[in-house]
Amino acid sequence: MTTSNNPINQQLLPTQRTQIKRLPKRGNYETQTIYNILDEALICHVGFIANNQPFVIPTAYGRVEDKLYIHGSPASRMLRTLTQGIEVCVTVTLLDGLVLARSAFHHSMNYRSVVIFGTANLVNDMEEKNAALQAFTEHVIPQRWKEIRQPNKQELQGTLVLSLLLNEASAKIRTGNPVDDEADYNLSVWAGVLPLQMVAGKAIDDERLIEGIEVPDYVQNYREARNL
Repeated sequence: MTTSNNPINQQLLPTQRTQIKRLPKRGNYETQTIYNILDEALICHVGFIANNQPFVIPTAYGRVEDKLYIHGSPASRMLRTLTQGIEVCVTVTLLDGLVLARSAFHHSMNYRSVVIFGTANLVNDMEEKNAALQAFTEHVIPQRWKEIRQPNKQELQGTLVLSLLLNEASAKIRTGNPVDDEADYNLSVWAGVLPLQMVAGKAIDDERLIEGIEVPDYVQNYREARNL
C-alpha cells in the first residue's frame, strides 16, 4: 500500500481556492483540525463538472493519513468521471448548534466544515484498496472490521476506489454566542445557542439474524465507540 507522510498538525499553505476570504478569522489550515472534522463527519459531498454540467453527489468516505478515499461500483457515473483526472471539490460539514440572535439579521449556526480541492487517483493496488475499504468500515462504525467477513478477491476487483490527497484543503469554524448590534442587547428577546448533535437510536435486529446473537457493545455504545 502506498501512503504519504504529511506531519501531524502541519499548517497547509492556503491557495487561491482554499483561502478563507469571508470572515477569515474562522479559517483554519492545520492538518489535525481538518482530519478531526473529516473523522467525525460521515457524509461528504463531491462536486465536479461533467459534459459542461455541474454535479454534487453525497457519498461515504474514509481517511488514511493524508488521503481521502471514496468508493463504489465501476458503473458509478461519478467515479467513472473522476478517473478521467478532472478537478474535484469535496466538502464536509458538521452542524454544532443554532445561534439565535436578538435580530433576524444576526441569526447564524455554529459549525465545523472542510473544503478539499484536487484530482482523484484510481487505486489499483489491492493492498491499498483493502485498507481503504477497512477505513470506510471503521469510519462508519469502529471495531466492525475485525468481526465481519472481509472482501474477497472478486469483491475487491468489483469495487472502484479513488484517493484524494489532503494537501489543498481548509477548515472553517464558527463557535460561540450570537454577535448582535450593540443597541439590540437591550431588547427583551431571548438569545443564545441551541446545541445540536447526532444521536444514535436503538439497534434493530436483522430479520434473518441467527438466534442468540446479541447486539455488540460497539453498536450499543456507538457514540462512545466513535469518540465523539
